[in-house]
Amino acid sequence: MDDLKLHGFWVSPFTMRVVWTLKLKGIAYENIEENPTNKSPELLEYNPVYKKAPVLVHAGKPICESMIIVEYIDEIWPHNSLVPHDPYERAQARFWVTYADQMVPALFAALYFNSGAGEIEKIWEHLKVFEDQCLGDKRKFFGGDTINIVDIALGSIFRVLFTIEDVNEVKVMEAEKFPLLQSWFNNFKNVPVIKENFPDREKTSAAIKSIIAKVSGSS
Repeated sequence: MDDLKLHGFWVSPFTMRVVWTLKLKGIAYENIEENPTNKSPELLEYNPVYKKAPVLVHAGKPICESMIIVEYIDEIWPHNSLVPHDPYERAQARFWVTYADQMVPALFAALYFNSGAGEIEKIWEHLKVFEDQCLGDKRKFFGGDTINIVDIALGSIFRVLFTIEDVNEVKVMEAEKFPLLQSWFNNFKNVPVIKENFPDREKTSAAIKSIIAKVSGSS
């Protein structure tokens, strides 16, 4: 296990990025499930700045922020590489990871605050850019024939999209609007390791509804 621990919330798309990375590389680790409404003292100690999961603890040293963790894992255990070796391709991948994460505020506004069509439109704008700029050559994954860090980042975003649909009863991911993205996601979710470690949709939605209810009740 190489003294490797993951503090995370199973319901968090950011934790899922780290889980997928560890599983794709076949790395054993101790999973420490955190409570999003009652975080452990260890988590707060390991991440005193943001006070949130995921946090990977390797040989007693904490690493925070999901995509930083993904790149750390890829550098320490370079087999089944997720980060492109070519400097230009690596820069491009990091650009698209950043662009994917720019959707996060709209995603969580739509999910937790039911902000309406305006946030959905912002999400669609980002998805349209991915559709037009990244998948025109109909590649299987953003990394070509193999998964890379862009697939990991956007795959977790798609998980949130489906949760928004279930919790707020709206349609976000419309296949007719984004046929290439739909094809990409079908390829991604059917990779055995991803499929085995993709949280159940109904369970996820029920957990998010519970969190929303607790937050609303305490506000």
